Amino acid sequence: MTASQELEANKKLVEQFRETRDRTLEIVKTLEKDDFIVQTSFFMSPPKWHVGHVSWIYEVILSKMDKDYEFYSKEFSEYLNSYYQQFGVPHDKGLRGVVSRPTIDQIFQYFNTVNQRVEKVLESRIIDEETSKLMTIGFHHECQHQELLVYDLQHLLAEQYRPIRKKQVPNPQHVEKESVKIKGGIFTMGYGGKEYCYDIELPEHKTYLNDYKMDKFPITNQQFMEFMDDGGYETYKFWLSDGWEKVKANKWNAPMYWEKIDDEWNVRDFQGIRRVNPNEPVCHVSFYEADAYCKWAGKRLPTEAEWEKAACWNEEKQEKTIYPWGNEIPTNDKCNLLESYHWRCTEAGTFPNGASSYGCQQMIGDVWEWTASEFNGYPGFKSDFDEYNDKWFTNQKVLRGGSFGTPRMSIRGSYRNFFRLDERWLFSGFRCAEKV
Repeated sequence: MTASQELEANKKLVEQFRETRDRTLEIVKTLEKDDFIVQTSFFMSPPKWHVGHVSWIYEVILSKMDKDYEFYSKEFSEYLNSYYQQFGVPHDKGLRGVVSRPTIDQIFQYFNTVNQRVEKVLESRIIDEETSKLMTIGFHHECQHQELLVYDLQHLLAEQYRPIRKKQVPNPQHVEKESVKIKGGIFTMGYGGKEYCYDIELPEHKTYLNDYKMDKFPITNQQFMEFMDDGGYETYKFWLSDGWEKVKANKWNAPMYWEKIDDEWNVRDFQGIRRVNPNEPVCHVSFYEADAYCKWAGKRLPTEAEWEKAACWNEEKQEKTIYPWGNEIPTNDKCNLLESYHWRCTEAGTFPNGASSYGCQQMIGDVWEWTASEFNGYPGFKSDFDEYNDKWFTNQKVLRGGSFGTPRMSIRGSYRNFFRLDERWLFSGFRCAEKV
């Protein structure tokens, strides 16, 4: 690499770092000080913790680049460590909201200090491949927490949250909620591009699929209400045993954030309390609820290999693309991601330009889609970062496709998200598959 190429590489990393950090600040810019410290449930984290944690991870990365690196504060590290045992005993996640110190002012001072430290490193040394990779992991990790922060802000504030930017939702096209046949055979799944991806998207490997059908669209609120009206939450035969126990223990009778007002289903989200839009993808459902709906409908959830082929394989060209529409980065005419600034799901049929070659739409953005697949390493998996994704290779299901809270740089057709089977505070939905 020439000197000018090294300079350009450094410049690009600094720009990406600043862009990522600025997006975090934008998400929390309109919060009141009191908002930053509140933890409304054990599964969410106070905004203060997210802001601090994404800064602390850059300290972890700096410590991997320099064995003599000194962390900013032992107190900060103990509070902001999520689950990395190599850096000490992590603070109890469910008690992040009972800690008043460090204060929010101290957290923002820390945020700025870490920024200065990272930029000093990036501007004062030749960035080798390993350094670039570590820093890029930091960017993508921060993107993950930006999305988690959006989930938590809905739980914390809902319509009281005031985003800096908000854009009108596009008008959808009329659609027929049908399925398409997808030919089976040998399919090579996993990331095959040249840009960054997570270690869990690698290595590319071959898997065999039978012929199957895939829904063109995620299941909508209207479709899910038909399941509810037919006694879906009262009929044990649709549910896995563990799922039925969750239904009864938690008194589930609808997706999270839904409530009945004057005998009509309403949802409370960033728009306020509003009538459930029948044409939006159902959101905030657990794996158990998605699986129960599929059984009620006489279908099933797709495996992640089936999902990836439906999203990214072009049968006519016999090639795999990074996104359903091709290899071009996401734009607002193709999908609904964080930078779309809609702060809600869009209706089925809103993004025909983002369709896969099979005609499946909205496979990127709007809602993460549950699959039937257990979260585990691919054959030949090798970890790129200690105690990161591979810590969770048990009791999790894979979701694909991203949501309206996912930053654009984060998502690909091969991206594998994962959550426990009963979690539903995330922006999660699903589409059905079935045997031909």
